[in-house]
Amino acid sequence: MSERKKIIVAIDGYSSCGKSTLAKAIAKYLHYNYIDSGAMYRAVTLHMLHKNMVVAELNAMNPEEMKVFLNEIKITFHLSPETKLSEIYLNGVNVDNEIRTMGISDLVSPVSAISAVRKRMVEKQQFYGGHRGIVMDGRDIGTTVFPDAELKIFMTADKEVRAKRRYEELRAKGYRLTLDEVYQNIASRDQQDTSRSESPLRQANDAIVLDNSDLNENEQMAIALEWVNQAIEA
Repeated sequence: MSERKKIIVAIDGYSSCGKSTLAKAIAKYLHYNYIDSGAMYRAVTLHMLHKNMVVAELNAMNPEEMKVFLNEIKITFHLSPETKLSEIYLNGVNVDNEIRTMGISDLVSPVSAISAVRKRMVEKQQFYGGHRGIVMDGRDIGTTVFPDAELKIFMTADKEVRAKRRYEELRAKGYRLTLDEVYQNIASRDQQDTSRSESPLRQANDAIVLDNSDLNENEQMAIALEWVNQAIEA
């Protein structure tokens, strides 16, 4: 594997499509770095909450105030010795679990739509991919962050299927939510992600669509690995 050309794998798509699951599996297979761009925006959202702020206050900041706010945020990724997967740290603290709550999910789309926030995070993401050999998932990876990525995958699934998957995931973690609450959250995030003015969610012209509505993890991995190997050998 080390003698093969290193590429960038960009995975975009709607919320709760399993982008991170697929991206982690591909990164592990290729021995590449994995970066969850969505986790970065979730970390910014968490920092906002730590400062007892709301999204409206963040939106109202002047450029200098926003610069100070963003400079307070140090985001790093470290490999977990237990899972062998990268986990996100906010100012030196592992927040990989804390950023996955519904409270963060409800706020992350409007926070990530703020132009200054998005530009700062894109700069960091592009830095990570400077030497290729990276798998990154998010909403604008193939269109804005890495428009020259050798492989772009756009993931989608029926909204009902995504809601059920997310609902079961949250219930397994102990969260007491209704399926309708999860569905409404996903519908709201879809609308905000696709309609924002700064780097909206859209399929890159050269992206391959992966609809996993009727696929399990092994089946979608098998399909993706065919594309990965084709891209590396191209």
